[in-house]
Amino acid sequence: MIRIAVLTPDPADPSYRGQWPGVLERLTQALAAADVQVDPTPWTEHAKEASGLQSYPMILPVLVWGYHRAHPLWLEACDTWRAADLPLANPASVLGWNSDKRYLARLAQRGVTLPATRWVDRATPEVVAEVFGQTGAEQLVVKPTVSGGAWRTLRLSPGQAMTDPPTGSAMIQPYLPSIEIEGETSLLFFGGRFSHAVNKRPVGGDFRIQVQFGGQYARVQPDAAALTLADRVLSSIDEPLLYARIDMARDGDEWTLMEAELIEPDFYLGHDPSAGAGFAQAVRERLDV
Repeated sequence: MIRIAVLTPDPADPSYRGQWPGVLERLTQALAAADVQVDPTPWTEHAKEASGLQSYPMILPVLVWGYHRAHPLWLEACDTWRAADLPLANPASVLGWNSDKRYLARLAQRGVTLPATRWVDRATPEVVAEVFGQTGAEQLVVKPTVSGGAWRTLRLSPGQAMTDPPTGSAMIQPYLPSIEIEGETSLLFFGGRFSHAVNKRPVGGDFRIQVQFGGQYARVQPDAAALTLADRVLSSIDEPLLYARIDMARDGDEWTLMEAELIEPDFYLGHDPSAGAGFAQAVRERLDV
């Protein structure tokens, strides 16, 4: 049995303590069926020095939940792992740039459809009011460019005060009403192959689709347009990816990219008909090269 490392959250961060062990268990079971054994280890233990990871033929950073709250250390870790030429999947370069949502602007330059987005150094009330005036939107979503799990993400109406707003660079988008009606859809790819798709809907009145906010998840079959958008996103990324989760929502009749999750996405293996066999196959193929 081949042993690989899976990077897990900072033990000092309690935010996801009730969630990530279950995700790890599903990954462990899927990989065990492919004769791969998982050694979980906190990413923060290897941020400044890589020797503790150098014996592994593969390192999966798929459970580094909460890195956005220690982003400078995360970027330092990515530099450490890249300099040590560790066999990370996905690559350390991807782990760096994908941690800041400004990568979405680069994908847009390559033809990927996004919601109309204003990128700002700081989301002040004056800037938000200006965007309301420019877009005519009934509501706006304001979120940090370095974030996760809807952290410090706000849905605002004109004149509404911002409570616990982003403190650094931020992105401002018109709120898509389809989020409440149709939800957000995630397409999962392993080894470049489509695996499964999951629709995520918020509870009534909310806009956050994460399970910790009561989001309801169900497996769906994506239409051709959704697959086309996902393929366009993946073809716009230069580095080789072992896995990707492409999150999208409808803006009118058109699918638009919300996120390309390439660091630590939940693969929703509980909704995968093959229970992660496709992911395990992609891991084995990479290991056997």
